[in-house]
Amino acid sequence: MARVKRGVVSRRKHNKLLGLTKGFRGTKSRLIKVAHEAALHAGAYAFHGRKLRKRDMRTLWITRISEAAKRENTSYSVLMDGFKKANIALDRKILSDLVVNDPTVFKQLVDKVKKVS
Repeated sequence: MARVKRGVVSRRKHNKLLGLTKGFRGTKSRLIKVAHEAALHAGAYAFHGRKLRKRDMRTLWITRISEAAKRENTSYSVLMDGFKKANIALDRKILSDLVVNDPTVFKQLVDKVKKVS
């Protein structure tokens, strides 16, 4: 059986790994074993962060809607209940966007909800 030399393959694999950890502090960007560990942790943190971002955005949307509802002399919970009763199916992301970019339309929606309730 012929001898197989893996120098090129290993080097390519190591360079790919070191490319992932470029910019990390100390040996985490230089030593293969430590860089591998750092890359695994970074991937886990990134995955978790993508889940947290969704949670944070929903919190932001609710806060924006709540503050806009207070300006219209109603509470967030009453407003959302009114949307359900009025069969207005707008999610929190769209409502928050209306609050920021088109407050007059949001005010019209609130007035419509107040009439139904």
